[in-house]
Order: sequence, then structure tokens, then C-alpha cells
Amino acid sequence: MEANGLGSQGFPELKNDTFLRAAWGEDTDYTPVWCMRQAGRYLPEFRETRAAQDFFSTCRSPEACCELTLQPLRRFPLDAAIIFSDILVVPQALGMEVTMVPGKGPSFPEPLREERDLERLRDPATVASELGYVFQAITLTRQRLAGRVPLIGFAGAPWTLMTYMVEGGSSSTMAQAKRWLYQRPQASHQLLRILTDALVPYLVGQVAAGAQALQLFESHAGHLGPQLFNKFALPYIRDVAKRVKARLQESGLAPVPMIIFAKDGHFALEELAQAGYEVVGLDWTVAPEKARERVGKTVTLQGNLDPCALYASEEEIGRLVQQMLNDFGPQRYIANLGHGLYPDMDPEHVGAFVDAVHRYSRLLRQN
Repeated sequence: MEANGLGSQGFPELKNDTFLRAAWGEDTDYTPVWCMRQAGRYLPEFRETRAAQDFFSTCRSPEACCELTLQPLRRFPLDAAIIFSDILVVPQALGMEVTMVPGKGPSFPEPLREERDLERLRDPATVASELGYVFQAITLTRQRLAGRVPLIGFAGAPWTLMTYMVEGGSSSTMAQAKRWLYQRPQASHQLLRILTDALVPYLVGQVAAGAQALQLFESHAGHLGPQLFNKFALPYIRDVAKRVKARLQESGLAPVPMIIFAKDGHFALEELAQAGYEVVGLDWTVAPEKARERVGKTVTLQGNLDPCALYASEEEIGRLVQQMLNDFGPQRYIANLGHGLYPDMDPEHVGAFVDAVHRYSRLLRQN
């Protein structure tokens, strides 16, 4: 670190590296905590900032993304920030139209229906240049964070992005996307390769812009059984990590810890633990002690309180956090929810969760 308090990239020096230490498997004085969707509609100030603009316009405004990213940190002593963005900016950058329909979620007016629709997609090598607004948001946020906590960048994993591009939106069964896997395995692999080729420079670009960790969201892992997952999701998850790490090294950028969160992917825990990521995120359906047995000592675990536990009283939240921390153990662990925060949650209860993790994890270490 240079004497002026600026780090090697000219960013303010990091004051709280607890999250990064835990991610790398180093010992920490307490358990770090952040929440998926911590910048979200449960915060009145978020609703206020977002009210004026449509969703993807907000994503394209570095100033707005920065403000939304910082809002939860003004309220809670979180140990990491995660840039406000969306996984669907990648399909957008590949030339697909996506709109956010209030009350319904994302919608693709012209989803991929035929194999020949893949020809409509832009060259994945151009994607990073289309997503400069994300990089700008990251750099601006890194400056404004003033070294308070690390900033996490993220992207959706190839299979999860494919589901949206083929289904045209959310789906309870993913039947159209899975039809592709069974009827058009070659075209499916082609699409997943295109997405992987787009994700690698996008994630490396986030690190170049200032992201200090990366999370890959395989949100729709649960729709695949072990066989389909091993064939159509896992190889690309592995490939992303391997190629991002190699590219960071080639670019002379310091390595950053990578997190894989495969929701409902409990059948693949062992494979995910060996997929090249420092951290494996767990949803709330997995028992922490069993997960720890299965993944071994080589990775950090992240998770996994049921987000709906935040509807409980603050005392009950304290008890549930205590149980969770006991089950995960003090080291190689980052506390989080097992999924994102929901819009109707009480910010006070989010605060109670964060405080309980800090308070109880310090007690655990004393005893």
C-alpha cells in the first residue's frame, strides 16, 4: 500500500477485510455477514431512488447503481457490499431484448425458440464493451466506499441465463429450457459456450474496475437432476472459474476469491466444492453440519438462514442465528441468507440478523 492511503489501483485502502479473509480461508475475529439482495425493495430509500426510472435504466446509470449499493451499508454494519445490477444484462448485451414487468419479473419478447435463433446473438467477445456501465458503477462505488468494506461483483451462470433466454422469463418448471437439453443437446452446448465466452471477460472486467470478489449465481440449479447438472451446468461453472483466474493472472490483476451459489444444487455439493471456487454458497434446505462434512476443509461455506426467518421476532432471529453459527463453526464461514431478501421484510429485522451474527460469533470465539 502506498503512503497516501490509496491502494495499488488508486482506490482507498481497505479498512475491513474480514469478508475477504474468510473467503480465502484465513482466520477471522468474528463471522463476516452480508445479505443477498441487501440493496432491495425492502428498503424505503431503495423504493424512493428506483421510483423514477425503469429497472434496466437504473442498471445503466452508474450513479444510481452506486447509490443503491451503498444504501444498506448506511443502515447496517455489513461486511461486504455487492454491486447493484442484474444477471440479465448479459443476455441484453448479447442482443436480446429484456424488459422488467412490474409484478411479473423479467420478460423476453422474443425468446430463443429454434436452433437458428442462436445466429441472432452478438459475438460474445463484444459483450464486455457493451457493459461498460457496470464497470463504471463498480469503479464509482469502490471510490465512494472509501475502503469501508470489500465490493462484490457478480454474474449469472450459463445454465441459469439460458433458462431465461429460452423460457422468455421466469418459469416454475423450466420445461422449455429442459426440452432444449433433451432435444437439442448440441445447440444447448453451443449456447452455454457462447454464454461462458461472454461471462469470462465480463467478470474479469469487473475485477479490473474494482470488484474485490465475484459471485456466480446458478439460481436454477434445482431444476436439473444430477445427470443434467453434471452435463450442462457444472462443466461451464468450472470453466468460468478456471478461465477467469487465468485471465486475471495474464492481465496482471491480483486474484480475487470466487463464490459459487447453486440454489437447490445440494445434490452437487461435492462437485461444486471442487469446481475451482473458494466459497460455496448454500441455500436454507441444506444442513450446515452435513454440508461441512461433504465439502471438507478446503472451501469456505456461505449461507444459509431461511430468508423467511426474518419474519420471526428479533429474539427468535437471535436464537436461529446462534444455532446456525454453532452448526457452521467459527472459521471458513461467511454468514448470509439462503436466498435473497424479500421486498416485504422489515429492515429492523435485517439489522437484528446482522447484529446477532457479529455478537454471537465473537462470543463463540471467546469460549
